[in-house]
Amino acid sequence: MSMRHISEGPSLVVYQHAEEAGFLAELRAQAVRAPHYDLDDLRTLDERLEAHLDGLRIAGRAGLDLLLRQLGAQASGEVFAATVLACESGDAAVLARIAEQLRAFPETGRGFAAALGWLDWTSVEPWVERLLAAPEPLFRRLGLEACGRHRIDPGPALPAGLAHAEPGVVARAARSAGELRRRDLMAEIRAHRRHADEAVRFWANWATAQMGDEEALEPLRRFAGQAGEFQWRALSVLVGWQDHAFSVAWLRALAHNPAQRRPVILGAGLLGDPLAVPWLIRQMHELPLARIAGEAFSLIAGADLALLDLERSEIPDFDAGPTDDPRDPRVAMDPDEDLPWPDPARIAAWWQANGASLETGRRHLLGRPLDEAQCRQVLCRGRQRQRNAAAVALARLRPGEPLFPTDAPTKRQQVLLDAHG
Repeated sequence: MSMRHISEGPSLVVYQHAEEAGFLAELRAQAVRAPHYDLDDLRTLDERLEAHLDGLRIAGRAGLDLLLRQLGAQASGEVFAATVLACESGDAAVLARIAEQLRAFPETGRGFAAALGWLDWTSVEPWVERLLAAPEPLFRRLGLEACGRHRIDPGPALPAGLAHAEPGVVARAARSAGELRRRDLMAEIRAHRRHADEAVRFWANWATAQMGDEEALEPLRRFAGQAGEFQWRALSVLVGWQDHAFSVAWLRALAHNPAQRRPVILGAGLLGDPLAVPWLIRQMHELPLARIAGEAFSLIAGADLALLDLERSEIPDFDAGPTDDPRDPRVAMDPDEDLPWPDPARIAAWWQANGASLETGRRHLLGRPLDEAQCRQVLCRGRQRQRNAAAVALARLRPGEPLFPTDAPTKRQQVLLDAHG
């Protein structure tokens, strides 16, 4: 890049703001599901992101034009930043340019939807109304997602979405209906229980299960046994809505299959019954399962492995992948990368000294009996995956309230938490 180009275009500072805003937007999308971020960490990340967005706002048109030039196949973060600026300024021409980007690269729509969720509802409402009325399924789906992120009922657009021909629209409508607890749409959602599209099938059953539909539990059990994006969500709903004794027996039956040990570990942690702790400690000896077993133990017992010195003194020589070898089938990133390595002997000793205070046969969350007060405490103090578990559990205890949005901007989350003391 020549100095002449720099002098005539945006300054290096503006380039930095654009780069950091895009990077932090992508990082935030991962952080809201990460095991090592708590609400304070997320708040710090939000403040950093907002600071770079402020820098782009100050840069004016130069900052926005820079973002638009950077759009492309891998530009979800840039789409996020450009959408924020365009919605705030009411720039329909820029939003039309972003729409072209979304048509060409639909996968970057996640940045667009995140931006609509980031902004205050008053800033995005006019644009969301246009999306909900759009003839293109892509934009209809994004409008429904924006409403879901804000926990705003889209009105007639929701049943219209459930009746849409495009599976992506139907799936998003079912999810939003579940998040909003639209029991009046139960029949319309249940009609998609056996839909050919996997996402539609999952979100339809996920939504109605949390409205008391017992027939939705069996389809969710199939999702719980399959690795993939729906597994954790299926498990969290199942352990909340199934009979406790049934869940214990179901997980025990799954545990007989070695290939199902990971979902059983996840389910045991979410179920929160101290009865599972000795088995979880045994799983910590197996390196591929050790860290997720440690997380499940903490979810039940409330023991912070790092704070209580319950980690291994040396990190094991274990590589979950991926590698540079094209013949290596391990192409996915290590799902437990951000979890500590538990020391089974230290944890067993700690449990021997402290475990008697937790009653077997009863659900616990971070060391305390699971109730509304503890769910709200974890939403305030827990890490993101713990907070996600608390949100689902709270939805079971408060079935008339929308699902708590643990991925919302932290300012909005704090308002919701403060409203309940």
